[in-house]
Amino acid sequence: MIKFVFKWVFRLVLLVSVLAVIFFLSLDTMLRVVMENRIRAQTGMDAEIGTVHFGLTEPVVSIQNLKLYNSPDFGGTPFLNIPEIHVEYDRLALAEHKIHLTLMRFNLGELDIVKNEAGQTNIFSLGVTAPVTDKKSGGAVLAEFKKRTGFQFKSIDVLNVSVGTAKYIDLKSPQNNREQKIGIENQVIKNVQSPADLAGLAVLVALRSGDFFGQLVVPGAGFK
Repeated sequence: MIKFVFKWVFRLVLLVSVLAVIFFLSLDTMLRVVMENRIRAQTGMDAEIGTVHFGLTEPVVSIQNLKLYNSPDFGGTPFLNIPEIHVEYDRLALAEHKIHLTLMRFNLGELDIVKNEAGQTNIFSLGVTAPVTDKKSGGAVLAEFKKRTGFQFKSIDVLNVSVGTAKYIDLKSPQNNREQKIGIENQVIKNVQSPADLAGLAVLVALRSGDFFGQLVVPGAGFK
């Protein structure tokens, strides 16, 4: 189960990093609608953004109340409700097409794991297919990030993560729906350079979630 949680934890952090790149590329527009359209073009998901703040004198981007919705393959259901993404970044690294974040504060209010009528699960439809269980495969994931964004991921000096609630929604069999409060607040991970650096966070999520994820990966659950 921890291996499973490890995979989706890194997929979420990678997705947020992709979103950060999209926001950086939108600095010249300052328009929420443009950023929402770019998110759709990059991820295939509709987005709603509450407010966006770009620091004019310091390298800071703050996004409040970001909501992502699944593609039509998953019924257009909610996917992520993110009350806050706060990013402080290295301008010199960005100019060299490298992502070096000095601080990322990521508050995941709600994650909705959706299984559609074809038996597919949204969390594994993010375009990140490489496993993340060792250094070699972790390198493959980072290579995928560069391919998708055109930027090389360097590091996150300080990652501050909060996780609220996880839901499982089965569009074919609603009786399987369930909800789990995880309740992680301000968990700090320093010097994130690869998927392996998120192993401790994955363990904490697994412990806080009880048997929620275990129920999704048991034989016959159809979670893939």
